[in-house]
Amino acid sequence: MNTQDVRDYLLKLQDHIVTTLERLDGGSFMHDGWTRAPTERLQGDGLTRCLEGGALLERGGCNFSHVRGPQLPPSATQHRPELAGAPFEAMGVSLVFHPRNPHVPTVHMNVRLFSALPPGREPVSWFGGGMDLTPYYGVEQDAVHFHRTCRDALSAFGPELYPRFKRWCDEYFFLKHRNEPRGIGGVFFDDFAELGFERSFAMLRAVGDAFLPAYLPIVERRRDTPYTEAEREFQAYRRGRYVEFNLVYDRGTLFGLQSGGRTESILMSMPPRVSWRYDWKPAPGSAEARLYSDFLRPRDWLQDVPA
Repeated sequence: MNTQDVRDYLLKLQDHIVTTLERLDGGSFMHDGWTRAPTERLQGDGLTRCLEGGALLERGGCNFSHVRGPQLPPSATQHRPELAGAPFEAMGVSLVFHPRNPHVPTVHMNVRLFSALPPGREPVSWFGGGMDLTPYYGVEQDAVHFHRTCRDALSAFGPELYPRFKRWCDEYFFLKHRNEPRGIGGVFFDDFAELGFERSFAMLRAVGDAFLPAYLPIVERRRDTPYTEAEREFQAYRRGRYVEFNLVYDRGTLFGLQSGGRTESILMSMPPRVSWRYDWKPAPGSAEARLYSDFLRPRDWLQDVPA
């Protein structure tokens, strides 16, 4: 097991994604490196990259963190209770991009490594991550492209992984209290080490490297679509669902907060403009209603949509 290789890859991935989005947006991501001293509850370092008020991105954040702690928090041992209380090491890249134009979807991606370090035993390591798309005005072409890219990224590691991780994503990014998905999904996996460390790491790299090919063609197709203030208001309303999911269910957010992580970096995923309305419903037959009827439900995007 070589965690330095994982760290090196994650830093290069972060830099590549940020550099690419800067070219598209025309703005610059803020560069905020940080270090946690050995005397603190959580030790380690990280690099926060954030762009606010850009031409393309109303807010975009892409974070790297590498931390060590004396005790795994409950969110990290949910499926591994035998490791509860063990010291740990965790590293990852996590991003959320909230575009200004409501016709460009919000996107989330993260790739990470966890290692539990139980005293007197070998380290136990596993990978997690994935990517998912949250449109405000759905387009079948975009949904198919995003899912096809995810499928192709995983194909070298077994044909069963995409449908398995796609279903996992649909189930994970679901707001139980609203009885609705957050978006149109993608792929999600956690506690994954079944291919062995090196092969599982290769799968992680395939997912990370697929992010830009999955998202950029959608951005380029939709970024110049005209929009109205009413569409911006609907975007802000739907962003409220994003906030609800991250604060109530998201394991990465909960892990960061429970382990004493850096709050500014953890909550950088929150959208800059958001609203809630009491018992609001879209007008029948509207584009907003079509988001709910045609997109905010599990679908086999690679089978039931014509190419």
